[in-house]
Amino acid sequence: MKKPDKRETINLFFSAFLIIAFIVCAHFFTQFTKTLEPVVGSIVSIALYVVFGLLLFYATRVGDGKAIVRFSLVTLLVLVVPSLYIIIAAVAPGLPLHDIFAAENGGLNVIVTLACVAFGYGIPYSFLSGYEVEGSDVIEENSVLEGGVEADLLDNETEETDTDEVSESAETETVEEEKEESANE
Repeated sequence: MKKPDKRETINLFFSAFLIIAFIVCAHFFTQFTKTLEPVVGSIVSIALYVVFGLLLFYATRVGDGKAIVRFSLVTLLVLVVPSLYIIIAAVAPGLPLHDIFAAENGGLNVIVTLACVAFGYGIPYSFLSGYEVEGSDVIEENSVLEGGVEADLLDNETEETDTDEVSESAETETVEEEKEESANE
């Protein structure tokens, strides 16, 4: 892993500072939403935490190069859809599990708050995966990546075939030597 340069270190510092500042502002903002009607306060708080999830995504997805656009159905089904259902069930009293997700005082339950952050993080993560450095380092679709589990498996297979070949050649040499000794006698 390469050591970050001065510009990257400054960017990481500002990203961390912005996240902490947003958390402090969100705390005071949710205190303000408690004075509103319960449904309106919940909706404003939900929007606030979804924006926090978006900020987390963009603060953690920094890098050089261009953004890779891709669609991840698994992320959409496992992260975004359940988070969206939890958010809707917390606000809509007719849905199943509303009693579990709704807070007694009209605010947001901890589960709903985390679902809002996961929803805000999951939406861009379903369509973007990060950054890619442009250049000749393009990996072909059918090529085996270097390192990782694939390389370990390939190394083990070549070691096994090498040891098998060595043991077979040793056995063949031993049989040939015995034949030569018996022929010489």
